[in-house]
Amino acid sequence: MLKRRLETVPVALAALVFSLYSISSFADSQARIVRLSTVDGNVQIDRNTGQGFERAFLNLPVTQGTKLRIRGEGRAEIEFEDGSTLRIASDTQVEFPQLSLLDSGSKASTVNVASGTAYINFAGAKDNQLILMFGHEKVGFSHAAHLRLEASNGMAALAVFKGDVEVEAPSGPIQVGKNQTASFDLRKDDKSSVAKDIEPNPYDDWDKAQDKYHQRYTLNASNNNVSPYAFGTSDMAYYGNFFNAPGYGMMWQPYLTGAGWDPFMDGAWAFSPGMGYGWVSAYPWGWTPYHYGSWAFVPSYGWAWQPGGVWSSFAAMPRILNAPHSFAAPQPPTAGRSTIVVNRGPASTLAGRSPSKLLVRNNSAGLGIPRGGVNNLTKISQSVQQGRDVSARVHTVPVTPMPSRDFGRPASAPRSSFPASHSMPSQTPSSSPAPHGGAPAHK
Repeated sequence: MLKRRLETVPVALAALVFSLYSISSFADSQARIVRLSTVDGNVQIDRNTGQGFERAFLNLPVTQGTKLRIRGEGRAEIEFEDGSTLRIASDTQVEFPQLSLLDSGSKASTVNVASGTAYINFAGAKDNQLILMFGHEKVGFSHAAHLRLEASNGMAALAVFKGDVEVEAPSGPIQVGKNQTASFDLRKDDKSSVAKDIEPNPYDDWDKAQDKYHQRYTLNASNNNVSPYAFGTSDMAYYGNFFNAPGYGMMWQPYLTGAGWDPFMDGAWAFSPGMGYGWVSAYPWGWTPYHYGSWAFVPSYGWAWQPGGVWSSFAAMPRILNAPHSFAAPQPPTAGRSTIVVNRGPASTLAGRSPSKLLVRNNSAGLGIPRGGVNNLTKISQSVQQGRDVSARVHTVPVTPMPSRDFGRPASAPRSSFPASHSMPSQTPSSSPAPHGGAPAHK
């Protein structure tokens, strides 16, 4: 049994680590990498590898030119460096024609929604540029805003939950304020109108729950201006904690790990243009610790992640320090398939037939636990460390079907099923988590 961490670092102090990060792009080019942070259902991705669309999985890098689509039921989220998010729902296709770093150092991102339902929550980071495109219309974000776009059959509806935006349309600019919806007929000279209300969508509660999760667990929530790289930090705060290790300094370790766990038990080698093969972790927190800093084996503590300093840059594979003699570091393939899966560890799974009971297993390191879906992982981890599996209740927000939309797209909802296997691609349950109290209303 490993000696557990004795001293945790306050969240505010842990946040300072991320202010030291500097991200470099492929070979110091102007390209950027963002994170596919949620995958649920039939999500497919075209990564410009020449393979066309293939099954998407959690933590895949998203680069300029990537296309993402959901066939039938499903959901996905993309996290940008500043914590902005794009979420897409069933029967949706989006493209990323621009993910670049400007000479000024600011980041320019363009998202084109070809069809379906998309939610954008722009964090409003200074100097960063985000453009949303649909049909002949374009929305340029200049400050924080949260909106939903629905597009199908030549019609589109843009609903603004927070903030306000200006739509550049062929007929001229259109102002859309909070709690307003702009409708567009993309077939008839882009005729538009603005209504002072928002019709609900089956995926609104899922979007709200995800927002609440990020707000609650983002490591630097109280000092958001100290770090431009917020993506992945909320998952680290929920699934693990920082501690001081003698001789090593500040370290982070996931909950639900023991002597038999190592950071490379579950994941895949995936090929990306410009990077080659990179390690893609299956763990729901597995972004930042696999692209920055180092993994080290710390006596009496086990494997833990050590943040880097200002020298740290994005890496396809993290450094490994002080590994036990018995540890064999994973090696990338030299050629062959675009994705090679590694499954060696356990996952938390449904307890019997109950959709709300989860059997939490030791050495699962959070695999199989939905974001924010289980309360008090610290306490559960302590119980699991005593050598027994623990049954925990999963809190979810179901997606409720609704009547067809006026602009022509039938509403659909994902199945209420929880994956019983942890084989890659790693997925989250079809009902979204309600982090400690349910989903907030858009305000």
